[in-house]
Amino acid sequence: MSLAIQRAAFFIADFEIQFAWYVEKAGADVAWRFQSALDDSLRKVSVQPDLGRIRHFDDPKLLGLRSYQVKRPFRKFYRLDGDCLQAIRLMHGTRDLPRRLTEPPGAETTEASPEDEKLSQ
Repeated sequence: MSLAIQRAAFFIADFEIQFAWYVEKAGADVAWRFQSALDDSLRKVSVQPDLGRIRHFDDPKLLGLRSYQVKRPFRKFYRLDGDCLQAIRLMHGTRDLPRRLTEPPGAETTEASPEDEKLSQ
């Protein structure tokens, strides 16, 4: 049995920003592979929600967050709520997470890392 997946507005915005970046910088094929990896990753944790590691942040708004890798270096951050998996954010896993997780999407310019090149292979 899998949990229902609910995508938060910030999660959707994070995805749209990154998808557009991939289209512009690496091409539509890479962008679609990124979306496919994200969809697969969401399905995986909806079936096994404890796959993601529990994150520990000082900010009370971030309590109960878990993270799971989408495609290096991106991680999705989610929270469990009964029979629902709430996808909260999608971001580069090496950012200043305690700060970035509380900022609105697009507050920092999206930049690729050398790890992003693996998506285009």
